[in-house]
Formats: sequence, structure tokens, C-alpha cells
Amino acid sequence: MPIMDRMFKTPEELQKELGDRIRKLRLSRNADQRTIADKAGVSEKALRNLETGHGSTVETLLRTLKALDFVQGIEMLAPEVTIDPLALLRSSKPQQRVRRPRKTGKAAS
Repeated sequence: MPIMDRMFKTPEELQKELGDRIRKLRLSRNADQRTIADKAGVSEKALRNLETGHGSTVETLLRTLKALDFVQGIEMLAPEVTIDPLALLRSSKPQQRVRRPRKTGKAAS
């Protein structure tokens, strides 16, 4: 599915899609829910909720990815930000925070 199509999905729809992908990954590893839940240290219900998109925690997601030997999935979810070499030339140190523009108001008389 193209990225633009995902931009218009609700968080619930995206959660269901993610769960479906995790279920397919588990099935491709020929593993049942009980086995992966035990290996992940989560309940079968927690894994079922993750796979069906009915609410889960980040911890359950991470434990499941580890149990499926798919920790590279973490990198895919949140890739490491690379630094633009030209930006390094303009700045002496990497940016630590986002700066908001200052509000301009009338000076007091």
C-alpha cells in the first residue's frame, strides 16, 4: 500500500494493519500464538489484541518482535535519523531541541 494511502487512515486502521502484518510474520515463522506469547513473556490475549489491532502496548509490540527474531522491525518503525553533512558545516553541534518562533508583541510604553 502506498504511503499516501496510509496518511489518510485512522490510527485504529493503522493499528489493525500493523497487527495483521505481525500475524503474517508469526505465521511465516510457522509459530502459534501460545509459543510466541510464551517466548515474548506476554499473555496470549495480549498477543491476540496486538494481532487484531484491538489495543496493545509498545512493550508487547517490542517483546513480540524480539520473540519473532525480527528486531530489525524496530529500525523500520523508527529509523535512525541521519545528519545532513551540509547542516554540520552550518552548525557547531547537533540540534538537541526544536525551537518555536518567538511571539512578537507590542512593546510596553
